[in-house]
Amino acid sequence: LGNLHFELVRWSRIWHLLASSQNSKNVATMKIAVLASLVASAAAFAPSNQAPRGSVAVQESKADLEAMAKKLNPIVGFWDPLNLAEAEFWGTSNEATIGFLRHAEIKHGRIAMFAFVGYIVHANGFKFPWAMQMDGTAFPTETNPPALWDAVSEDAKWQIFSLIAFLEFWSELSTPDHKHYMAGGKPGDFPDFKSGSEGIPHPVPFNFYDPFKFSKNMSEEKKEKRLLAEINNGRLAQLGIFGFLCEQTIPGSVPVLSGIVQPYSGEVMAPFATNYLGQPFGM
Repeated sequence: LGNLHFELVRWSRIWHLLASSQNSKNVATMKIAVLASLVASAAAFAPSNQAPRGSVAVQESKADLEAMAKKLNPIVGFWDPLNLAEAEFWGTSNEATIGFLRHAEIKHGRIAMFAFVGYIVHANGFKFPWAMQMDGTAFPTETNPPALWDAVSEDAKWQIFSLIAFLEFWSELSTPDHKHYMAGGKPGDFPDFKSGSEGIPHPVPFNFYDPFKFSKNMSEEKKEKRLLAEINNGRLAQLGIFGFLCEQTIPGSVPVLSGIVQPYSGEVMAPFATNYLGQPFGM
């Protein structure tokens, strides 16, 4: 019940994103599909024969976090002003809560790294040379990243969020070979794509994690070092992407970026032009 509760909270964020389309075409169908994924993601699916990966400890304790903090940043060390490392979310154990928090940080760090690099790429005008849509619509030429997102069609945005919804659903799988991160699994570990009767009903050539199997023969020590680097890079990327957005929307708030990033007068936290859920409340 605790896992289902946290799933509802987490998916409500995605629901808010998917609920504000400017174009009503296919909105109902998309919301039903996302709701189905929400309900399904609380259950266990598709057992996998792939052995678990990585060397991150499972069922971590506060002592494990303190030891990891010294490796991540010897100067700052362990810093937990809200005492989250001692919490027990939704009636679960402290170990399950730590698993949730660790997974959340790793996932948000990964998204922030994508966002930071993507921001720089788009701000410098890089884009694919082919058409963006089947009707021949080209990629926007805008070099202000938030404004560029505004120029993307609603249909394209629905496709993007549909992919996000699927990846969120798949990442929550809990099987005998891939335990959920709140039930002894490895925080940040993404399940392999398995095709056939027990998984995706068509072949999937590459996995989301290590698609070319570069880390197949990597030592456990090197994996641990890279996992720590990923956390540090993710933390830095979260600060970086919000630094860009703050300076764009509040000029002067990040002096080091003044005159480097373009100003933006829109709403950076709204994926669509219209918030349909908020409309009845005047939002």
